[in-house]
Amino acid sequence: MTAGPPPSAHRIWDDRPAAGWEDAFLTGNGEYGLMVHGDPYAERLVLNHHRFVLPNGTRDARPPELAAMLPRIRELVLAGRRAEAGELLTGGRELVWTQSYHPGFALTVDAPPAPVHDYRRHTDFTTGEVVVVWSGGRRRCFVSRADRLVVTHLDMGAVVLGGTGDLPGRPDTVSYETTAYRHDGLVFLRVRGRYPDAGGAYGFEGLTLVRGDAEPAGDRVLVRGPALLTTVLDRTETPAWRTAELQRRLADGGDDYPTLLARHVDRHARPYGRVSLDLAVPKTDRDRPVGELIARQLAAPDRLDPALLERLFHAGRYLLFSASGVLPPRLTGIWLASWDAAWAGDFTTDANLNLQLAGANVGALPEVTAAHARLVRAQVDDWRRNARAVYGARGLLAPSRTDGEHGHLFHVHPHWPFTAWLAGADWLLQPLYEHHQVTGEPLGEVAGWLGEVADFFADVLTDVDGELALVPSYSAETGPLDDDGRPVPVAVNATMDVAAARHAMVVAAEVTGSQRWAALLDRLPGYRVDERGALAEWVWPGYRADDDHRHVSHLYPVWPADEIDPEDTPELAGAARRALEVRGDENVSAHGSLHRALVAARLGDGDLVGVNLRKIVGGDMFFRSLMSAHNPGLVTYNADAAHTLPAVLIEALVQSRPGLLRLLPAVPPGLDRGVLRGVTCRGRLTVEELAWDVGRVTARLVADHDQRVRVGSPYGEALLDLPAGTAVRVAFGG
Repeated sequence: MTAGPPPSAHRIWDDRPAAGWEDAFLTGNGEYGLMVHGDPYAERLVLNHHRFVLPNGTRDARPPELAAMLPRIRELVLAGRRAEAGELLTGGRELVWTQSYHPGFALTVDAPPAPVHDYRRHTDFTTGEVVVVWSGGRRRCFVSRADRLVVTHLDMGAVVLGGTGDLPGRPDTVSYETTAYRHDGLVFLRVRGRYPDAGGAYGFEGLTLVRGDAEPAGDRVLVRGPALLTTVLDRTETPAWRTAELQRRLADGGDDYPTLLARHVDRHARPYGRVSLDLAVPKTDRDRPVGELIARQLAAPDRLDPALLERLFHAGRYLLFSASGVLPPRLTGIWLASWDAAWAGDFTTDANLNLQLAGANVGALPEVTAAHARLVRAQVDDWRRNARAVYGARGLLAPSRTDGEHGHLFHVHPHWPFTAWLAGADWLLQPLYEHHQVTGEPLGEVAGWLGEVADFFADVLTDVDGELALVPSYSAETGPLDDDGRPVPVAVNATMDVAAARHAMVVAAEVTGSQRWAALLDRLPGYRVDERGALAEWVWPGYRADDDHRHVSHLYPVWPADEIDPEDTPELAGAARRALEVRGDENVSAHGSLHRALVAARLGDGDLVGVNLRKIVGGDMFFRSLMSAHNPGLVTYNADAAHTLPAVLIEALVQSRPGLLRLLPAVPPGLDRGVLRGVTCRGRLTVEELAWDVGRVTARLVADHDQRVRVGSPYGEALLDLPAGTAVRVAFGG
């Protein structure tokens, strides 16, 4: 029998190929993604590129010009005619979507079928390598961060190598052409895709260099014996294909798999390995195939299985890092093998993107935050145009979704009036501000952007009977119920918008040194607690909440704003917890459950963290790649759960702000012991190691500057002086 690698929490393996593309094992470099199905004699390697989006005419879409209509819109909202205001907030437009993310093509590796014995496929999170091995051969592949190549090594005898764009859901308007040829003594396989003429890119191309005993044969390559494949991807705006340039890149690239892998590992292994979690899982459990781990959890959905949870923590960090580079992760990370991506496979910014990024800073992945900064930097001018067009205001107004091409706010509908979602820029800049809190690195241009967000709120605040209010305002994807019990989205003072205004002004004053927002800050509405004792979703009387809804935007002041806290604001913290209790689950979406879990962690409620984690891990929401689904029963390929779950576990075990560190603030039931290493905290402090067992906890802390920090735990607290660069140990309990 083929010997597998030693048991490890940093690897998954399976004893069968992927039954569907969703179970394909994954690797990526933040620009390209690769999906490996693992069929021994009929392999399909699906290639993705972060910027492959299908033109649909919205590349040049712009925000509606509504500034002159605002007095009428505000009048309608305040008069209770909110549905009419929602119609006006669209500017009379029909709903249009972002350009849909799509797969590139599949490399096909075919050979005559033969009996298969001793089959195993695995993904090594530490190296980013996917390996398929059986008694008759082996394939190895990874996507190189160092060389920007997809690298595949074949060792399985004679095969036919091809390329196909025949993937599920491909529209008839997209055409493909595959050609094999020899150039300067080298054998290439080229796949080109041509987009429809719809106001976007012209097409895309994948070029593979085949090194070994290879011969072109029409649109395929005959390979005899071991071979090295290196593939580069490109998107072109014009009919001028860049094939010659791609050929040179490949010809000048490496011709040795171990050397290429070593160059990639130099850039991959260290970021991935900065943080790790050991939940005291037995060696036998670490050696179980991934399908068995999933099945065991599904058989006992009412408890957390540490073996699966530990693996999901590492898989989530691996996938998040692998999907982040030229852009942050999309709804599907960077992977997709079908043309019918839900919600266009874009960056949905009203919840999903930030939830996926929640573990980047505290999880010591600044590379992920840098990818997010690239997206924001490229679009901030568009956010300024949005603010001017919609509100006639200074500052920044972010859209609810983007395909990565621009940041104009054009996706609007009376039921989704995102022109009234005011919190977006503050929400999307929060990870960049948090990066500064964690690392101490200068904010640079981000400080100016934060000031612009505060200026935007200063301009849109409206005097209503002597009190400041935000009109119109929108709590993402829901609204107060009308007399018939139906949500009408446009309203006054959505709690998220009010919290974002307060957060923006406080942070802007801190980072710019200006006090020009102080008077407005003092006049912002206070939060409202409803008759049930729950934090209300709108700071306005008479509204009834849509309680069975997936979003919990009104808990923004708990997470991530850290304004409501059990220690500093216990009454409001109790109201926030009550808001979680009365909120239904609607369709039990992954982002909804994990958003709830992050809020519960900040509220110090480990039981509620566990409840929401079990909805995910016990709800059949992970494919065999440990990529996740959007809903239970493996419905809709989506990265929200995979990427967010590590952040939930970190927040349950370590929380921080400058001058304060909480150890084990919200441990869910079933995680009685473990070791967490490498967490980076707000306040420029690293928890090099946190070890806990029943009744005790120890930690080793290192600060990058001299500081005094209060360290709390369930078993006591201490005030510590931390000299810069010196490890300090602290222990509580027995």
